[in-house]
Amino acid sequence: MNTATPEKDLRYPVGKFSADAYSDRAENLKTIVALPERLRASVAMLNEEQLDTPYREGGWTLRQTVHHIADSHINSLCRFKLALTEDDVPTIVPYYEDRWAELADSKLPVETSLAIIDGIHGRWAALVDSMSDADFAREFKHPETGNWTLEKVLGLYAWHSLHHTAHITSTRERNGW
Repeated sequence: MNTATPEKDLRYPVGKFSADAYSDRAENLKTIVALPERLRASVAMLNEEQLDTPYREGGWTLRQTVHHIADSHINSLCRFKLALTEDDVPTIVPYYEDRWAELADSKLPVETSLAIIDGIHGRWAALVDSMSDADFAREFKHPETGNWTLEKVLGLYAWHSLHHTAHITSTRERNGW
């Protein structure tokens, strides 16, 4: 009998996204509101070498992860606004996250993206807090994965917030930082 503990999948430190697990609107909003502070705490006191450490072999560095969160959440806020204001279900434009993470701005100090995340999440939380049930039922179309309601997208980004923050905190724990 094998008694070894299976190694945790470093790609998914909080597990893979499940719409059922992230269906509580109030909790999802709390997670969106809390991300800026949680993310700042996760990178606090890290030096440049630590920020340039990948969270797993072949994965992004902690710095790239912070910049990715800003990139992704900018896009998500825009997608919410498109879904809320277009007469027909808008088709969003996907982007190559891996390529964005290699651009020069992903090598800047993390503070540049932390400031963006502060602003994006402040606006996003105000928007979400003002939405009606009918607004949460509005959709956009992702050309690769189909239609998404804003309710489900809110859950996805609550998960995304926890997922990437856990990449940073679990790297710190494994390395004793």
